[in-house]
Amino acid sequence: MTTPRFFHTATLLADGRVLIAGGDMIEARVPAVLNTQSSAELYDPRTGTFTATGNMTTARSGHTATLLPDGRVLIAGGGLTKNGALGSPALASAELYDPGTGAFTATGEMATARLWPTATLLNNGKVLFAGGFYRGVGYCCFPVDTELYDPDTGTFTATGNMNSEWADTATLLPSGKVLITRGNPQGPGPYRTSADVYNPSTGAFTAGGYAATNHTGPTATLMMNGNVLIAGGDVGDGDGASFIAEHYDPATGAFSSTGNMTAGRLQHTATLLPDGGVLFAGGHNVIELATSAEIYDPLKGAFSRTASMPFARELHTATLLNDGRVLIAGGDDQRYWIPETILSSAQLYTPAVLIHPPVLLSLSGDGRGQGAILHANTPQLAAPDNPAAVGEALEIYLTGLGDGSLIPPQVSIGGRMAEVLWFGNTPGYAGLNQINVRIPAGLAPGPAVSVRLTYIGRSSNEVTIGVR
Repeated sequence: MTTPRFFHTATLLADGRVLIAGGDMIEARVPAVLNTQSSAELYDPRTGTFTATGNMTTARSGHTATLLPDGRVLIAGGGLTKNGALGSPALASAELYDPGTGAFTATGEMATARLWPTATLLNNGKVLFAGGFYRGVGYCCFPVDTELYDPDTGTFTATGNMNSEWADTATLLPSGKVLITRGNPQGPGPYRTSADVYNPSTGAFTAGGYAATNHTGPTATLMMNGNVLIAGGDVGDGDGASFIAEHYDPATGAFSSTGNMTAGRLQHTATLLPDGGVLFAGGHNVIELATSAEIYDPLKGAFSRTASMPFARELHTATLLNDGRVLIAGGDDQRYWIPETILSSAQLYTPAVLIHPPVLLSLSGDGRGQGAILHANTPQLAAPDNPAAVGEALEIYLTGLGDGSLIPPQVSIGGRMAEVLWFGNTPGYAGLNQINVRIPAGLAPGPAVSVRLTYIGRSSNEVTIGVR
């Protein structure tokens, strides 16, 4: 990268590049100290290089970055490290990155300043913010309130309160609800992770039960079968890294044990691969930083080692690229943070089989222009001379969805999230997928309205339809 970073974000853009933003870096002076930066850069997988892009309006680390349906990136919250004092103060501000211009612009502010919050893009196109903390004079505050960002208005509004403070992970479930998990290192023990489930339809949180053990700061990964894999984290609060992994089943609302990781990991990354496996990389345990990586096989319920990284790292980012590789960037190369150990290096993990993102079919056959998208239950194209109407159901034809996967694709039409009515294999046509959607309100009509989908974090090509 152009600069060393940790506590930064990495976001896969719709065009396949990766936006790296903010984080803490080494201040170039003697003695060296950590300070938060506003710089951002882009990784281009085609060239394997990083180049600078516009600076954020505010320096921040420990923030969130969310790809919106219109292709912009929402950056929010975080904190400021000054002269090595980590995360003080927390920020309520937010901003938007436009890949077309390479510029950041300010948007509305959160009601609550949040350092290390979670941000989840909902199926209605809004973004749920939960957890985080902020510092007052001599104390820390962990808010239970949550809020929603609306891209249409550029504002945050309050939604329901969590049942308890903090949010380690937030995972969008196939139902459209959100699973929140938090470690519980308070009290004499034994510690157990608790969960809340957020319902966007009601704006309310309900208790989601307890894991069998405690995971403070684990990873949470939605798997192809619809379960959430919770793995690693701290067994208490500074008591050491956990090797325990568990499933959360949304159908039963219960946690259950699965195979253990080959090593305890904290401040690691977990990346869902297109073949259904989950890549775990780096992090630390009690005595050492990890170069090791491993794969979780959901069919076997077991972890196995894969190739090790060239360099040990924690607090890095891991981004699934459109070509199927995983970009691992930045972080820290030792257990105790000092400025000289912050990394600018990046690594690529190549799975045994490379699987590309879904492809929307088009009449031209090159994945551009008029899409193979029909008025529902008819053989008629939603074309400029036969446009679709707001609220109408459409059939979208494509390839590349996981066979039997329960993870819904997210479809944007005219830069707005469309309601997914059904998805799966097209009956009677091997290898062909179908998504039925409803055209969202509020989009600008025209003969060539864009259609794109996001699936396990990667964007498809863009085609068009006519909308009246």
